[in-house]
Amino acid sequence: MKIGIIGYGSMGKMFLWTFYETGVAAKEDLFVSNRTPERLQEAESIAHIGTNRDVAKAADIVFLSIRPGDIKMVLEEIKDDLKSDALVVSLNGSVSFALLEQVTKRKFAKVIPSVTAEIRCAQTLVCYNDLVQEADREALRPLLATMGDVVELPEQEMGMGSELASCMPGFIASIFDVICTEAKKHTTIPREQIVNIVLRTMCGTGELMLQKNMSFDDVVGRVATKGGITAVGSEVIYREFAGTAEELFVKTLEKRRLTAEAATKIFEE
Repeated sequence: MKIGIIGYGSMGKMFLWTFYETGVAAKEDLFVSNRTPERLQEAESIAHIGTNRDVAKAADIVFLSIRPGDIKMVLEEIKDDLKSDALVVSLNGSVSFALLEQVTKRKFAKVIPSVTAEIRCAQTLVCYNDLVQEADREALRPLLATMGDVVELPEQEMGMGSELASCMPGFIASIFDVICTEAKKHTTIPREQIVNIVLRTMCGTGELMLQKNMSFDDVVGRVATKGGITAVGSEVIYREFAGTAEELFVKTLEKRRLTAEAATKIFEE
């Protein structure tokens, strides 16, 4: 199976090197292109370098790792060069299958990656249009599994799924950055040590919950004694943080809606 990647930005680069380093694809099976060819010099040892059309002609699965505003242009460029049974995978959730199919009636998948794929610990989201067959799913799934777990969702749920998987590392980092900053005001412990303690505790808590199949309530119950220190802190979080979380999702989902509208306008031009 030949794999093509159009766009060598952060996601395209991560996909290419992950496929190669995990052994799921060899150099003879990897093809890559980029708007700025000079950036591909580092990839010459692991993939065939070419134009967008070269990639489309060679690949059975073509990943589009490009901005929403460029997807229509690139699809129009390569649509006549794609193999008849090629699976085209968009790494952008803002462009709907309906828009993609306006350009060319093809088998399409949308994949939402996460930065945690860099340590093979991602929750990678995927959805498919109606033309995709089970054989196509079976071909794509092992590629995505090199980065972690693969989660299939309906297209209409990819927005919230993105908030929970792709955006969440940024949200989590922001939350714990605030916690560490506030903690530093009440201690002489160096910030670097505070961050290390919190990060390792956070990772350990997640592993504990996954391995022991514990709920959030289970963990709180294990740590918080009635009227104790943890209980007081947990009460503050449940009382005050719900409003912040609600505003977070309202604003990010609205931004996602506006981004999708902007992408639609480009396709309608």
